Amino acid sequence: MAYPSPKDEIPVFFEDTSVAFASKSDAKLRKTYWLFSLMNQARVVNLGTFFIKLALKLHLPIKNVIRLTIFEQFCGGETIRDCDPTISLLGQSGIGTILDYSVEGEDNEASFDATTNEILKTIDKAASSKTIPFSVFKVTGVASADLLEKIQRNEELTGDEEVSYTRIQERVETLCKHAHDKNVRIFVDAEESWIQGIIDDLTYQMMQKFNREKAIVYNTYQLYRHETLEAFKTAYLTARQRGYFLGGKLVRGAYMEKERLRARENEYFNPIHVSKEATDQDYNLAIDFSLEHIEHISICLGTHNEYSSQYCAAKMKKLGLSRNDDRIWFAQLLGMSDNISFNLAKAGYNVAKYVPYGPIDAVLPYLIRRAEENTSIAGQSSREYLLVKSELKRRGIGSL
Repeated sequence: MAYPSPKDEIPVFFEDTSVAFASKSDAKLRKTYWLFSLMNQARVVNLGTFFIKLALKLHLPIKNVIRLTIFEQFCGGETIRDCDPTISLLGQSGIGTILDYSVEGEDNEASFDATTNEILKTIDKAASSKTIPFSVFKVTGVASADLLEKIQRNEELTGDEEVSYTRIQERVETLCKHAHDKNVRIFVDAEESWIQGIIDDLTYQMMQKFNREKAIVYNTYQLYRHETLEAFKTAYLTARQRGYFLGGKLVRGAYMEKERLRARENEYFNPIHVSKEATDQDYNLAIDFSLEHIEHISICLGTHNEYSSQYCAAKMKKLGLSRNDDRIWFAQLLGMSDNISFNLAKAGYNVAKYVPYGPIDAVLPYLIRRAEENTSIAGQSSREYLLVKSELKRRGIGSL
């Protein structure tokens, strides 16, 4: 199949750095430039993450260094209240916030309950704010990944495991019901393929309960998996047959190396597309399908890909859909792809930033992944770095 390409004029561009970085002072911009210049060097990132892990293990006093660098760039704070300035600043530019409790807690019932309670607070926060359009959670934040894997393999559970699985179902339903009662849309984040099947099952059960009037619960679709596009279309057909709306967050995927390694080690077919071009094609075809069935699908494009964002905007124009149609959102991570987020928002599209938060120790795995992701994604750090450099030049100020 040919790579899709709308023939309409693209209605938004992402080169205007004066819009992208309007909210940053000269000092903040210089600091961002310095940070991305470091992250643009794979060796520096690898050494830095190694020494951060070592320093924390040895209880060396480096938290303030982390707080003033990668934590400040990619996180809103340690608590929901800490995130208020970020929420306000984004809101001034017409950008929403998605509070993402990024703590990767211990694998025990007390931790799962604590995480559930924190996510309930994010739903309450969203319900009280016009600038927080979604909540989000990962099922592994409220459930044992090992147990989810065992269930997906259809293995017999022990009595204690049956009890634990019942509690998982209760936690997921508690979150989705609270979101429904508060009229807050909620994303269920995607995870590894060996547990994604059971996560899908749980999420569709919640959709059937709570998406009767509109999409409240959103599943996440990783289009770098070769079967996802057809699974998305099948999910739509099932939703139509059973009388509920489909909510879909469309992403490319976040576990490529882990998926490939496990497939190789366990000698099964790699679920990831063999090429980036195949992933890109499926992603844009998923946009096509969603917009062409928008009466029964609500989507959020979770992407840092400029072409896909432009493609969606052009497709919306072609179909006569309003730029601020509340069934269509774009989302990027805090501290990344501001050129996409802020230019889309200025053009009148619905945009939100994922704003991770939590104690520094607990969100460190997330921060390390962000640094490594910027290094491993072809051109990502270079792109961020060059955009900031361009804005510094436009302002006529130095980088130091």
